[in-house]
Amino acid sequence: MNKIIGFIGAGNMGQAIVGGIVKAGLVPSENIIMSDLYEPSLERAKNNYNIDVTTDNKLVARKSDILILAVKPNLYSIVINEIKDLVKEDVVIVTIAAGKSIDSTEKSFGKELKVIRTMPNTPALVGEGMTAVCPNKLITDEDISEVSSLLSSFSKVEVVSESLIDAVTSVSGSSPAYVYMFIEAMADAAVLQGMPRDKAYKFAAQTVLGSAKMVLETGMHPGALKDMVCSPGGTTIEAVSELEAKGFRSAVISAMNKCYEKSKEMSK
Repeated sequence: MNKIIGFIGAGNMGQAIVGGIVKAGLVPSENIIMSDLYEPSLERAKNNYNIDVTTDNKLVARKSDILILAVKPNLYSIVINEIKDLVKEDVVIVTIAAGKSIDSTEKSFGKELKVIRTMPNTPALVGEGMTAVCPNKLITDEDISEVSSLLSSFSKVEVVSESLIDAVTSVSGSSPAYVYMFIEAMADAAVLQGMPRDKAYKFAAQTVLGSAKMVLETGMHPGALKDMVCSPGGTTIEAVSELEAKGFRSAVISAMNKCYEKSKEMSK
């Protein structure tokens, strides 16, 4: 891809995206430019990925063909107001912030322009993210292909309607936190049963990783995979019965609904 990819924001997610792109060789490192006011983050990006860095957001805006806004949601209006008159006419703006709708981004720029709203998640930091892509009406198939290619360097990518973005937030954007809690709880139980903590985390985390791969790679229903582990009168069905008695599934569904409603509230 012979385009200039610009990043405003050099935090964890911005660095994860850059790292994926550079590692995959999708764009020459000299075609990537990143800005941030926090110079240690810029120095880390420059040292790790050999990209151009600057503290000048306006410079990034002028140069970028695809511009990724990788700042916190509360900084969007400030950054956009700074750069809105400087972006290229055919630039593709990519947002990654929760609660920032396509409409609000278009209104902040004060003109029609290409916008792709995305919702990545933190496993992007280890190249195993999940990212939703929501294009506005000006985005072409070529634009989607190019941006999806960049995002695919660190995550799985699905194009969805923006009407689903709050569900995406609950099922993948916020859900790593639920999974970490599950891993921590399993490890705590193993420690209670006498296992050293470092081994407990390894057993629990690897089991979650492997189970997720089983769902993705076999295409089997999760319930069928669960049934494969549950021998009649065995240890696993005993544990499953206890989880059901304690409201495991209903608690997960309830938590995700709370997340969904909060996401909708933030998008107003």
